[in-house]
Amino acid sequence: MTAPFEIMVGRIETLALDAIVNAANRQLQPGTGVDGAIRAAAGPALTEHTDNLAELEDGGAVLTPGFKLPAKYIIHTAAPIWSAGDEGAKVAGLARCYMSSIRLAHDHGIASLAFPCLGTGNYGWPRGFACAIAIASCEQALETAKRIQRIVFCCFTEADAQIYRDALT
Repeated sequence: MTAPFEIMVGRIETLALDAIVNAANRQLQPGTGVDGAIRAAAGPALTEHTDNLAELEDGGAVLTPGFKLPAKYIIHTAAPIWSAGDEGAKVAGLARCYMSSIRLAHDHGIASLAFPCLGTGNYGWPRGFACAIAIASCEQALETAKRIQRIVFCCFTEADAQIYRDALT
């Protein structure tokens, strides 16, 4: 396994890291899945805060406080929808999610962060393909983000975690 990567099965909103990454929609409005769980745990102040932020582009990222979460910060990023658009643009957009999140974390002195399996829920990305993009993008971003000491791939299921384990060995 390539350092500083870790794989775990659990709920991302429970992690006590410097930051967790939210699988947000472009409008930064309340959603389901990871976003819904993070918002429920962070409390209503998170939505009040995101209501005042500009819409994200695919692969864009923005930082907010963690509010009631154990994590100090939340990095919100918007993955492209798998079923819509040019495949090359979608792959580049998903890669940007990871790279822009890591760059934002590095710029804010964040040393540890956790990613969910971005795009694999409601947005329909094939899990193995999305995993390969996640790992490659994180490895590339870490070349210039030397402050990052720990990246956790927080998987909701054991089956997803096994995909990451297989990809990293």
